[in-house]
Amino acid sequence: MTAFTLNGAQAAVSASGDTPLLYALRNELDCKSVRFGCGLEQCGCCAVLVDGEKAFACTLPVASVAGKSVETVEGLGAADRPHPIQQAFLDEQAGQCGYCLSGILMATKALLARNAQPTRADVVAALDDHLCRCGAHTRIVRAVLRAAAAVR
Repeated sequence: MTAFTLNGAQAAVSASGDTPLLYALRNELDCKSVRFGCGLEQCGCCAVLVDGEKAFACTLPVASVAGKSVETVEGLGAADRPHPIQQAFLDEQAGQCGYCLSGILMATKALLARNAQPTRADVVAALDDHLCRCGAHTRIVRAVLRAAAAVR
């Protein structure tokens, strides 16, 4: 059993300690925003925050988050009250299919926590390991910059 905080609430999973966090979140805790993309930390679809830092849930053993805080998109906001980051993405129409967005949203939160006034270059660097196959990169960058202005 591995216990940790998930989106502000206590959580525990029975998965083996070497099970990737991705599977524990999706299969035991119903966090469907965390997505499998490549399984190799190369697409960013599975990005979550662990103690405020971006982590790739596809390769991170669940045992490594014991006693830590994990945040997923489910912890950001709700449909009727989106987080300012989510609202910025909506305002910029930054999502197309949306498969990559949960990881990008979490990477954005991590970026803005350490750099409240990122430049375009900062945003591009922070999202370098996130793939969007729809080609919405320009809108995504604009959304991150809009979010930065909104959360200041």
